[in-house]
Amino acid sequence: MDGEPSIQKLSIQSDSSLTVEQAIANLQSEDLGLRVYAAWWLGRFRVDAPEAINVLITALSDEDDRTDVGGYPLRRNAARALGKLGDRRAVPVLIQALECSDFYVREAAAQSLEMLGDVACIPRLIELLNNQVPGTLPAREPPQLAQPFDAILEALGTLGAIDAVSNILPFLNHDVPRIQYAAARAMYQLTLNPEVASQYGDRLIQALNNDDLQLRRAVLADLGAIGYLPAADAIAQTLAENSLKLISLKGVLEKQLLHTTPPNLSNGAIKVMALMDDLL
Repeated sequence: MDGEPSIQKLSIQSDSSLTVEQAIANLQSEDLGLRVYAAWWLGRFRVDAPEAINVLITALSDEDDRTDVGGYPLRRNAARALGKLGDRRAVPVLIQALECSDFYVREAAAQSLEMLGDVACIPRLIELLNNQVPGTLPAREPPQLAQPFDAILEALGTLGAIDAVSNILPFLNHDVPRIQYAAARAMYQLTLNPEVASQYGDRLIQALNNDDLQLRRAVLADLGAIGYLPAADAIAQTLAENSLKLISLKGVLEKQLLHTTPPNLSNGAIKVMALMDDLL
C-alpha cells in the first residue's frame, strides 16, 4: 500500500521457516490449520507490518474455525497476537472480543488490552468483571469460572482503573487463590496510600509459601508486575525455577530504576541486582 513500509522479506526460524509474506497469506488461506499457526507466528515474532495487523483484526471475527464445543482457536491466537504487536488500532475489535462466547477469547482479549494500555476498555472490563456481558459461556475446565477474572483484574490494575476498586475488593476473598492474588495485585496498583497498598504487597509475599508450585509461579509474576521491593528476598528464596525468580526480580529492579538518576543506583536497586547475581 502507498505510504506504508514494505512487508519484511527475512525468514524467521520457528518450528518451520516462514517469511512474513507467507504467514500473512496463510492467515487468509482456506486451510484452518495454517491460519491458526500463522496467527500464533505473527504474534510470537512480533511482526511489525500493517498488513499483519489488518489480517489479525479480520481473524478476530472468524466463524470458520470453531470447535465442537463452541470455541474459536483462531480468534484466540489472533487476540493474543494483537496485544503483542502493540498497535492500538486493535483496541476496538479487542473490546468487542470481550463479548465473545468463548471464555479463552475473552481472556486473551483482556490480556492484550492490558498490553496495549488504552483506558477506553475499562468500562467493558468492569462489566465483564461483574459478569454483566450477555452471551458469554464459562470455562469448560474446573473450576468453570464464569469469566477470566484474573486476566480482567490484572488489566484493571495495570490500566489504573481507580473507579473499579469497589468491584475488585470482593475478589480478595474469591474461592480460587490465583484470583485472590490477582485482586491483591490490582489493589496494590490502585491504592494511593502507600501504607495501605503495602498490605496487598505483603499478602502476595505470604502467598509465596503456597504448597502449589503453579500458584507460587503466578505470585512471582504478580510481584514482578508491581515491582514490590520488600518482596525481593522472598522472591529469591521461593521454591520455584530460578528463571522465573529472575524475571520477577527484573520487574522489581525496573521499578527501582524509575527512581534513580544514572549512574547512581538506589540501595534497593543494588540489593536486587545482588540477589539476581546469586541466582545466575
